[in-house]
Amino acid sequence: MNNQQKIIAVANQKGGVGKTTTTVNLAVGLSMLKKKVLLIDLDPQGNATMACGVDSRDLAVSACELLLQECEATDAVIQADHLDLIGSNTNLTAAELALMEYEEPQLMLTTQLEALSNRYDYILIDCPPSLSILTVNALAAADSVLIPMQCEYYALEGLTSLLDTIDRIKQTVNPNLEIEGLLRTMFDGRNNLANEVAAQISEHFGSKVFTTVVPRNVKVAEAPSFGQSALEYDHLSRGAVAYKGLASEVLRRNNVR
Repeated sequence: MNNQQKIIAVANQKGGVGKTTTTVNLAVGLSMLKKKVLLIDLDPQGNATMACGVDSRDLAVSACELLLQECEATDAVIQADHLDLIGSNTNLTAAELALMEYEEPQLMLTTQLEALSNRYDYILIDCPPSLSILTVNALAAADSVLIPMQCEYYALEGLTSLLDTIDRIKQTVNPNLEIEGLLRTMFDGRNNLANEVAAQISEHFGSKVFTTVVPRNVKVAEAPSFGQSALEYDHLSRGAVAYKGLASEVLRRNNVR
């Protein structure tokens, strides 16, 4: 990769799988490894924004204005503790409806991010837990998709529609879109079903599955309420150590020292 910017969408239409947690902690982990990182919150709930210590209600310019081209991309960027952020709030729900009136609504983010070309090593996009026009915008703009998965009964079943969407995006607007990897999250090794599903995921997807496994960890769950990532809240916790490992693994996979 060298000096080339990489855009990674973190997506899974299933809620509660650790998607926002993964986006925030991977972003902070990469920044701690001396990479310049931009996090884009494309979820109207604004949880990634809040986890970066920014009150989503105080945003003068957000992902809403960015997508509707009511501002320049550079004007939407604010500085958080370890990274740059384009935040989100409930206004993004209105933007989702307004986008449908545009000629190419799926390409609005792609167009806007051209202005940020090569300013960052990594741009991470936190997608909403649905396959909406917001998620499609993220997939159209991204180089790859990172898919967090909880090792539970319906995990593989829920993955099918996301993989179908990724295929459709590849066939239409973004032929270079790849799967960055599947990340097993909230893992409890004492649970037989979790172990069975983890093995199924590895068998089915092979090298696309990250070696890193993120354990179920109370510190990871507590951190956002303090406006911090797990790496800032308790860097020695099992969850934080796992996300540091994930950041290193992402760099290795992209041949970055």
